[in-house]
Amino acid sequence: MTVKISKKIKGYSVVSADDKAKEAIRAESVSRAAAEVEAKPMADVIQMHERVERPEVLIGSTYKIKTPLVEHAMYVTINDIVLNPGTEHELRRPFEVFINSKNMDHFQWIVALTRIMSAVFRKGGDVTFLVDEMKAVFDPKGGYFKAGGVYMPSLVAEIGAVVEEHLKSIGLMHDPEMSDATRALIAEKRKAFEERSKKNSEIAADLGGVLASHDADARTEEVIEVTGEGASFPPSATMCHKCSAKAVVIMDGCATCLNCGYSKCG
Repeated sequence: MTVKISKKIKGYSVVSADDKAKEAIRAESVSRAAAEVEAKPMADVIQMHERVERPEVLIGSTYKIKTPLVEHAMYVTINDIVLNPGTEHELRRPFEVFINSKNMDHFQWIVALTRIMSAVFRKGGDVTFLVDEMKAVFDPKGGYFKAGGVYMPSLVAEIGAVVEEHLKSIGLMHDPEMSDATRALIAEKRKAFEERSKKNSEIAADLGGVLASHDADARTEEVIEVTGEGASFPPSATMCHKCSAKAVVIMDGCATCLNCGYSKCG
């Protein structure tokens, strides 16, 4: 059979019988691999979305909030749903939130807030943005310091801090890791402050007299003590604008935070 070549020949090769056999084997192996992939059952991984039905039982945690703004404590309950239980794709995601208190002054906006938050949780996706939005809410009447010296600009911000704590506990959020150099710097600053406070109290004690005794007592109170809730800071410490902890002291003429290591002097 004659074949007319209408295009310019750029090259050619002779296909032998062995080459044809190898090509047939290669094509067969490719088709077999594709058939095995199609036959293998795909993992049915369930992600959080609004069509996921609420199970009869949910696991969760309750957090207590006690602020100077209200007489009675508030209890924040966050319930989680477990997706793909017993598999390698098991996930724990927030599903709903409730806030209870004997104080009814804030009942209206609290109910609205919890319903909106629960709707966002059930929608799925990245729900961590709620934390930043809530912690950025400021009370026009002023904020307050919670236990441990952390400043809260509003009650909503503290609820946001509780949500953040819960999301961290289930692995949805993570604390930024502090470098070893920063940890060492904080430990060094705390040790230096304790030694300075101890030295000042000894000097005051040597002065004698009522005034010196009173001054020694005042200076002794500045010693850092460790409590069950973590490290407490001197009463004279001021708030750090970086970590919102009341832990900034003057050391060597420079404001230094004993909680996060921030210093105005760099």
